[in-house]
Amino acid sequence: MSWNQFQTALNAEQCSAILEQSTSALSSLPLSTLRNRQALAQAAEQALAGALRRLNLPQPDGSQWSSLVAQVVARVGGLGFLDALLPPASFAYTDLLVNGNGSVWGRRKGAMAFEQLALSPSREEVWRAVEALLSPQGRACTEATPSVDAKLPRDQALGFGGARVKVLHPAISAGDGYPSLALRLYEPAPVPPERIVDWGVLPQSVMETLLDAVANRLRVLVVGGTGTGKTTLLSALCHGIPAESRIVKVEDPEEIWLPHPNVTTLEARPSPPGSDVPAYTVSDGVDDAMRLAPSHVIVGEVRTGRSALSLFRALMSDHAGLTTFHAEGPAEAVFRLGVILFADAGVRFDAARGLFAQAIDLVIQVGWREGKRKALGVWEVERLSEDGVIFRTLWQDGDGEMAATRRIRGG
Repeated sequence: MSWNQFQTALNAEQCSAILEQSTSALSSLPLSTLRNRQALAQAAEQALAGALRRLNLPQPDGSQWSSLVAQVVARVGGLGFLDALLPPASFAYTDLLVNGNGSVWGRRKGAMAFEQLALSPSREEVWRAVEALLSPQGRACTEATPSVDAKLPRDQALGFGGARVKVLHPAISAGDGYPSLALRLYEPAPVPPERIVDWGVLPQSVMETLLDAVANRLRVLVVGGTGTGKTTLLSALCHGIPAESRIVKVEDPEEIWLPHPNVTTLEARPSPPGSDVPAYTVSDGVDDAMRLAPSHVIVGEVRTGRSALSLFRALMSDHAGLTTFHAEGPAEAVFRLGVILFADAGVRFDAARGLFAQAIDLVIQVGWREGKRKALGVWEVERLSEDGVIFRTLWQDGDGEMAATRRIRGG
């Protein structure tokens, strides 16, 4: 007689009792186990077996047993309905959203549009997930602190590249009482240039020319809209930096993977709530990077005028570098950077254009074409004129080859 003949289905009351005891038994698991889904599943099975013995209940059938294990993992891990959407359970998404009405949305890798997912979490489930995301960093989303930024750290063992987290309290995010949640998931490993080519973002010949430009210390600005793959392309272009280079990267939060051995990462952080400890900004990071003997400075994204000013100063002091910025083309990048340099740092618009022309060599634009991420063009900064920054078009989407750069830095 096989063991399966003794298996049976448990009723709802028995399942509830088992789940209560099992989750209670696992309340003190360390964070490393909670983030390791395989280890957590093993701990859940052991806790369930112990609860069955204490309650003198039979072993449930295979499907019910799997369901109980999954429920314990979801409850103890705290992420609940998000658990199956995040690595290592799934690597399908770049973005996950929960709106104020409780709807759950995901954007798959390589897709432009979000799709609504067949999930209907309760308010309590969403709040538990929010607490699990924020509490390890000592953060909480309340009416007093209704807008919270946080991150999920990388875990190389799990193949998880980390994530950016944004939470808004229902007090400022209208809906049905749900908090609004946005997760931007990062790549779990360095993105090699050949993958960018395989995805159809750039032709092979253009990628090779850009890698040569990076190897020759040209300073690169990648521009585009939200979700167009600016940071992913930047990560791939970093493969052009010689392996022996000393790199300091400044990010908010850390997102870029580099294959180089000599790398220091500086990460911005907000001021802790209720604390006199000042924030550590991207501008602070760039200023500190100058004291760390870099040959290359990489800034994940320029968002403020002060960070732009610090980066431009660094690039004009003979440091090579790469960065990204939200703009729909080179001319708009000059204009928008001029606006934030004036608003945040008091730099006149004509002076901002001069800073741009001296600090940036190449501008690469990425965007969407026919629902796919594409590089749309590459421009070289030619000179500064009375009318502004003059660009020379090196390549546009549809061209076969990219023209050679005239700017030569090297060394």
